[in-house]
Amino acid sequence: MNIHSSDMDRDPSREEAEAALALLRRWAGDATPEEVATLDPLVSRLIPGQEVSNYPALARAYPEDFVVDEDYKASMPDLQNGPSSLIKGAKQQIQHVGISNFRLPIRFHTRDNGDVTLETSVTGTVSLEAEKKGINMSRIMRSFYKHSEQTFSFEVMENALDAYMADLESFDARIQMRFRFPMKVRSLRSGLEGFQYYDIALELVERAGVRKKIIHLDYVYSSTCPCSLELSEHARQFRGQLATPHSQRSVARMSAVMEEGRVLWFEDLIDMARVAVPTETQVMVKREDEQAFAELNAANPIFVEDAARLFCEQLQADPRVGDFRVVASHQESLHSHDAVSVLVEGETFDSDSIDPRLFTTLFHVG
Repeated sequence: MNIHSSDMDRDPSREEAEAALALLRRWAGDATPEEVATLDPLVSRLIPGQEVSNYPALARAYPEDFVVDEDYKASMPDLQNGPSSLIKGAKQQIQHVGISNFRLPIRFHTRDNGDVTLETSVTGTVSLEAEKKGINMSRIMRSFYKHSEQTFSFEVMENALDAYMADLESFDARIQMRFRFPMKVRSLRSGLEGFQYYDIALELVERAGVRKKIIHLDYVYSSTCPCSLELSEHARQFRGQLATPHSQRSVARMSAVMEEGRVLWFEDLIDMARVAVPTETQVMVKREDEQAFAELNAANPIFVEDAARLFCEQLQADPRVGDFRVVASHQESLHSHDAVSVLVEGETFDSDSIDPRLFTTLFHVG
């Protein structure tokens, strides 16, 4: 039988705590560091002048021969997989958590049965349930590396997505790969050739059990203002005044959901853009090419509204394309601001809100 006196259950007074501290210090002053450490290493902090006297000596050389075994790994802390009590802030589901701009070389298959290796920026995210503290982000990279030696296609992306969804026990997940795709382009009249680089992103999204394959393309072109063209011709005709219409470097971002079972090559989407707006910026030019480009612009003057609808027309006509979005930016040489338009078809890209910096991401500098 254990008998507790009433004194054992009450809170000690400050005077009693001070007396106990004085007693502990007297004992520690006569004890060896080993005796203090055996009782409690923290006791040394209570002894004036000896606060770190029994702090262990730490190795300062990197232990190259140290081998991690399973028992050691099991002993290591893993806060991200800790209990929900460790969650800071609201216990709320997070739609996207993961890594961005993880870079590695990836081989891509091209329309002409060739392969090209490109530096690729990978973004991988998963959803996080409200009761989970976090994820081990290195698992996303490890899952991706398992498949990175293969020539990439959406099928390979799906395998990587399956792997890290399983590893992280998540119900929604996304992979996006961004790269610059080179294509050799011939000049308009001189026959010169040079490489045009296209900013492309592949995106695989699984949400509520539904997967979507999305391809994004930034297409850079010249836009000649129809109004400015007509006004310039008016000055020539009525006043004999030389005038030039304003034109500017412009960018359209075409984003398309691929229909299930269909293949939409990078080159196919680029060809669609060229058909819609043929005034693509040039790589290699001689004088005859520069003159041809001026004539091509005069034959295809467009407002930003025209551009969005011309790209839309090409996307609508292709059975491989489902939902899509066109974002166009004509970066004005007349005004101090830009002219922009957004055209959306389908629910995938429909949104009441626009990223405040969306249009600034369309600037393509040399």
